[in-house]
Amino acid sequence: MSVCVPAYFIDKIGFRLFVRPTFSNQHGGTFVLIEPGKVNDIAIVEPYFIGARPVTQVEWVAVMGSNPAKFQEGWSSGLRPIESVSWLDVQEYISRLNESDSGERFDLSGIWRLPTADEWEYACRAETTTRWYHSDRDADLDEVAWHAGNSGATTREVGQKKSNDWGLFDCHGNVAEWTASEIGAKRVTKGGSWLMESESTTSASRGLSAVDKRSDGIGFRLVWSPI
Repeated sequence: MSVCVPAYFIDKIGFRLFVRPTFSNQHGGTFVLIEPGKVNDIAIVEPYFIGARPVTQVEWVAVMGSNPAKFQEGWSSGLRPIESVSWLDVQEYISRLNESDSGERFDLSGIWRLPTADEWEYACRAETTTRWYHSDRDADLDEVAWHAGNSGATTREVGQKKSNDWGLFDCHGNVAEWTASEIGAKRVTKGGSWLMESESTTSASRGLSAVDKRSDGIGFRLVWSPI
């Protein structure tokens, strides 16, 4: 099927979601998983739209009606990423979002969901092979990430650091992000957070958390996936 879609769309709730221009004809892509100490693999990803930034507190409240985030201080706290939500909480959020959404865009039907770890990393890297999407140097990390060395022990408003070449913000630091991928009974998180050192915020790094864990260092971003 060949369907021309724009580079991004803005949902009625305010989500700004991007798709790679090479996906305009609904083709997938490949990338090399570069992880120290492991054999490199090739990941295959299908076309999908992904959020330009993590879901914010105001976007969570718009669907769920309450705010569980730890970091709510300040007049602009609604623009900070939602955190202190478990993987199970996120599934309830996504279920409600899909129930309230028509599911129709660009003559396509689709659903909201979490990205897989491979989809997340593919979008984060934006065709780069460096440790972070902009550099291999620890000294450059402040350009793109809120991490243990500069966060002030708190989350920050989304979109304040330099984006990658595909327009995605906060892939490194601020909050780690739930994914749909699982290892055993746990779910993979990607990106690292405001409380982590540099090596835990690289494109390849990943964490594991129980599905019922609520952490002030874990949030998520959404995918809208044609079906």
